[in-house]
Amino acid sequence: MIKIDIKEISIKKHTENILLLKNIKLNLTGNKIFTILGKNGTGKSTLIKSITKLLDNNIYEINAEVLWEEKDIYKIEYEELLKIRANYIKYIFQDAVNSFNHLKNFSYYFNKFCVDENEINDLLKYFILPNKEKLFKMYPYEVSGGMAQRISLVLALLTKPKLLILDEPTSGIDSAIANLMLLKLKEFIKEGENSVLLVTQDILFAQKISDEIALLNNSTLSEFYNTEDFFSKYESDLSLVCG
Repeated sequence: MIKIDIKEISIKKHTENILLLKNIKLNLTGNKIFTILGKNGTGKSTLIKSITKLLDNNIYEINAEVLWEEKDIYKIEYEELLKIRANYIKYIFQDAVNSFNHLKNFSYYFNKFCVDENEINDLLKYFILPNKEKLFKMYPYEVSGGMAQRISLVLALLTKPKLLILDEPTSGIDSAIANLMLLKLKEFIKEGENSVLLVTQDILFAQKISDEIALLNNSTLSEFYNTEDFFSKYESDLSLVCG
């Protein structure tokens, strides 16, 4: 579905660039959940933002090739890139509250979709969110970080994307909501050729949800292993993830 080849990402400095990531290759196919495990500060968020050119070119030096449907995201026209972001690749960020414009209530975001109201209501109920009539009148600053994450996920699912990318999806939610998310994401990848990429430090969640896992450490990414093989390989050194 999407092939990612990041040769190097660094932060621009007046004297010398600071290397963040290097030699990272991913090939994300359909009907799978891929997880990247890594500690804070290893560049997980930088990596996923680079996939659709969300990094500021004034700050980052990027040498990458990202092939979506055989088209290089780093070479296509901006209008085509916007279509990919809007329709095919959706993000749920850890700081979900600030992904929204605080001057617009949630009706602004939901009204962009011409979907069956029953589908909206079903998703809101599933994720234990306020009903449509109440939620649509609320503003982002009125909800918690965990609620904002769930609202972002509902909005993403309504667009029927091909790839969902989640940044620390369990950071603001309890175990019950995490389980609901797990079940919904497993359902999502069975629809068409959909796939999920998530980055996290949550080892237990990764173990439960993932089809394949890789480790981000020392500026680069290991190969992906199926879940059982990954934990067999790294069971003696999980401090690389959570230490």
